[in-house]
Amino acid sequence: MADQSTPGTSAPSARTAPSPEASSGTSSPGDAPQGVMSRRRLLGTAGATGLTLGAAGAAVGYAAAPSPVSTVPLTSIGADMAMFHGKHQPGITTALQARGHLVAFDLTAGAGRREAAALLRRWSGTARRLMAGEAAAHEDTDIARDAGPSSLTITFGFGHSFFARTGLEKQRPVALDPLPDFSSDRLDKARSDGDLWVQIGANDSLVAFHALRAVQKDAGAAARVRWQMNGFNRSPGATAEPMTARNLMGQVDGTRNPKPSEPDFDGRIFVPASGTPEWMANGSYAVVRRIRMLLDDWEKLSGKAQEDVIGRRKADGAPLSGGTETTAMDLDKTDADGNLVVPVNAHARITRPDQNGGAAMLRRPFSFHDGIGADGTPDAGLLFVCWQADPVRGFVPVQRKLDRGDALSTYIRHESSGLFAVPGGAAEGEYVGQRLLEA
Repeated sequence: MADQSTPGTSAPSARTAPSPEASSGTSSPGDAPQGVMSRRRLLGTAGATGLTLGAAGAAVGYAAAPSPVSTVPLTSIGADMAMFHGKHQPGITTALQARGHLVAFDLTAGAGRREAAALLRRWSGTARRLMAGEAAAHEDTDIARDAGPSSLTITFGFGHSFFARTGLEKQRPVALDPLPDFSSDRLDKARSDGDLWVQIGANDSLVAFHALRAVQKDAGAAARVRWQMNGFNRSPGATAEPMTARNLMGQVDGTRNPKPSEPDFDGRIFVPASGTPEWMANGSYAVVRRIRMLLDDWEKLSGKAQEDVIGRRKADGAPLSGGTETTAMDLDKTDADGNLVVPVNAHARITRPDQNGGAAMLRRPFSFHDGIGADGTPDAGLLFVCWQADPVRGFVPVQRKLDRGDALSTYIRHESSGLFAVPGGAAEGEYVGQRLLEA
């Protein structure tokens, strides 16, 4: 974990769209997170795009059930829609969603480049439809029939092993070399790595699960699930105003995340258009770690001891050196006894980019809780997902430093790991990974 804040084709159609009059109660288009378009904006441009509404107010796509006498409109949570096509894949700079699924696949015996291309073509078509609030093209399960898009995003990546399986070793990026071993790792190899990786996020649990089932069904005979992890975040609107997320330790988590508004954001997070290999232009690299939190041990600490481990106040995320959450941390400040106010091994001190040669990554995690373990303790923690232009310059130096003396390491356990090359977004008429698979 790192001390960094999450940033905020046919005509798209809804499963059950609100009437134009009723949509006035939703948030304005300008309130939508980056990369997300509200249903209200879509309805406002219906005349230009040729989208037609029937008397019941249902958009083409999912057939609406007979309307009741009065129709309750979708809230902005259900109506918000992320775009599938674009310079970058969705699910990277999209605001944190309430529900997430991470799933890795291995190609089956006999499946190679041809089968992989067909699979990515199917997956991309399904992602485009579901993100637009439409049904899957074939044998839709109806799980999400009554919901809007709910900010659904589906993101695809390739693991190190994918390239040997498909005869594309020469196209494997150097940045995808396996991560080094870290002394604190306790990795389950069966729940690590994989040929292909899919990240699903949405603000509605049924919408997210619907997408997961569609992706799994689309895999067909070409790929089988290697591992799957399910996560969650606070629901949008659960707080009086937008704020940095909290993790299961109760800490404000993600204060120093790089933001898209910063001039060097793209250079830190995305592979440049002139980068190598060419098929990774505008893509990014995702490090995925299942980090179990030893909550029984953590919760025995006093509030002051917890704050010393992190280096920030638990109440508001402000640094122990003073100020508000966004105040720069004073690493040299001492108390009346001459002790550093922010302990030398505090997590927030160690992970600062200026303490790691400028290393930066965009953290976009989900919390998880998978019940009670055999030892009677909660199997809970963080599905850590971070994005960077090069993990050798992003994740690795920070994790090496954490490995050498982070106070938090006593209370967490890294149990699985993966590194995936996530190509740039698909243009209209393309599928994700096409520039690799059809080069």
